Amino acid sequence: MELEKITHAAQNSSRRRYEDACGTAHGLDLIGERWALLVMRELMLGPKRFGDVRADLPGISANVLTQRLEGLEAAGLLVRRKLPPPSGAQVYELTEWGYEAEPVIQELGRWAARSPGHDPTLPISAVSVMLSFRTMLDAKRAEGIDAKIGFRLGAESFLAHLAGGRIEIKRSDLEGADLIFTTTPIMLAAAVYSGQPLEAFEKAGQLRIEGDRSLAERFLTLFPLPPKVGA
Repeated sequence: MELEKITHAAQNSSRRRYEDACGTAHGLDLIGERWALLVMRELMLGPKRFGDVRADLPGISANVLTQRLEGLEAAGLLVRRKLPPPSGAQVYELTEWGYEAEPVIQELGRWAARSPGHDPTLPISAVSVMLSFRTMLDAKRAEGIDAKIGFRLGAESFLAHLAGGRIEIKRSDLEGADLIFTTTPIMLAAAVYSGQPLEAFEKAGQLRIEGDRSLAERFLTLFPLPPKVGA
């Protein structure tokens, strides 16, 4: 019944479809509308309220966000639910199938980072930075590290466990962290990807660290970007 519901919703979508049997074409039928994949990106680390999703996607209107959420729900990629008391807030959460799209986001991001037109100074969300770490981690550079690293980014906090050449990240309090970065998403991305020394961000008051300084300095070197096209 659930599969029939998803198929029916896709077939009755008001937007134009590719009418192509290729799985890539149908993937674009599902998530090819503007903003749709970015909405899914923002939910990759857990459920969010409508206002929080909109705040992390500069430029999207409330009307368009509503349409995208409804479309993704109809396609079986996310669900709406209410948080338990005392909050009771309505949140949007990816389904198991929705979470399976993370490799698509990762590979698209890795591929697009090679573009000479990519502008890293544009706004970026906290979730986007966290996902970039899961995407760009160089396992060889991370050999021998087993540490918990916290990120305090405005009202959001994340805890990463870096071990065995892998990094797992979740929304969490920062208890037990060996190292904590306190900054903004765009400054954290700049510290990791720009190649500038940690001290430059600290002196400018753009970033603060607590804990293992040598780990902080090494952490910033673990995420090499792919070469630009034509470089």
